[in-house]
Amino acid sequence: MPLLTAALALLSFIGPLSTDMYLPAFPRMAAELGTDASGVQLTLTAFLVGMTLGHLVFGPLSDRYGRRGPLLAGAAVCTVGTALCAVAPSLGWLVALRFVAGFSGAAGVVISRAVVSDVVRGAAAARMLGVLMTLAGIAPILAPLAGGAVLGGAGWRGVFWVLTAVSALVTLAVVVGVPESLPAERRHAGGVRRTAAAVREVLADRAYVGYTLAFTFGFGMLFCYIAGSPFLLQNVLGMGVGASSVAFSGGAVVATLSSAVGARLVGRVGPEALLRGGLTAMLAGSCALLVLAVGGLLPVAVCLPLLAVVCGGFGLVVANSAALALARVPGASGVGSALLGTAQSALGAVVAPLVGLGGEHTAVPLFCGMALCSATALAAAGVGIRGRGAPLVEERPVG
Repeated sequence: MPLLTAALALLSFIGPLSTDMYLPAFPRMAAELGTDASGVQLTLTAFLVGMTLGHLVFGPLSDRYGRRGPLLAGAAVCTVGTALCAVAPSLGWLVALRFVAGFSGAAGVVISRAVVSDVVRGAAAARMLGVLMTLAGIAPILAPLAGGAVLGGAGWRGVFWVLTAVSALVTLAVVVGVPESLPAERRHAGGVRRTAAAVREVLADRAYVGYTLAFTFGFGMLFCYIAGSPFLLQNVLGMGVGASSVAFSGGAVVATLSSAVGARLVGRVGPEALLRGGLTAMLAGSCALLVLAVGGLLPVAVCLPLLAVVCGGFGLVVANSAALALARVPGASGVGSALLGTAQSALGAVVAPLVGLGGEHTAVPLFCGMALCSATALAAAGVGIRGRGAPLVEERPVG
């Protein structure tokens, strides 16, 4: 189990690394590629759109053919796609190749959650997902710092070469540390019709839908922050590349510590209470930041602590909402995980370019998006908690 946990944590690295490591390069990329903030943010959107579609493909494939084969294929293609990003000749090519990297990288995200659901359930699943997030939290802590360091010496293309090396390491981790966790007798054969039947059955569970929306809009808040943070920290708050990388990493540290604390408390407090507490902190911090931004008063000494409150709340949301959702569909964990990731990436793809529409020197659209996503997530969690007494989707191959 420790080897499996370490391998799954490495699989979880590719998402935050691919989105966070090149964030310090956004302003420079915009200048070098002859575009603006929204243009550069399209590379993030393309990655998230690719992940959205990848979840829809790799989740059902893993329910049909097992976890290991699709996982290896996705990791290998992601490595090649990331390498090609490093030599992309234009913004258009970079956007297209980021889509390929996102599509293939989705395999690690969706299948790793399904593997957890295969081996543990309930509070144990929330605990294991919390441990994974804590370990994977190293990635967003180090990514902006490493990105800033590589940017200074090798430019933004060097960042993608480093990401290629990490992706190759992830592929090796799958080969060595992730055995097949879905026995043949629990797989289901069939094509689009059977997959559609599984999706309908999963979406019929009101509690699953509520927890999934809480998970989705929790990540929506994060993607608002990811897309807008380089311009917030550098252009609005006046930080340099190094200082902004440290500030962003500080938020990741807070989220990681919060997730670690949540993993230790979940057996005593319960995932529902931790989920509500985290979402409440996210909403309170986002609303306070929005009020300050609208009033034109956003000092660093106030902004960074409030962002820490938001990040701390987020650390309690992801593992608990995912575990609660997947516990509702034990017989369709691949499809359930795919829908989680699909909704998450789709919303992220929508919100990422929107936070830049107000320009590079205002934080109002950013904080407005964070507050709206947090409020929606909190309301959705209430729907999930109220629907938890309904019957579970049976533990059997669906369709």
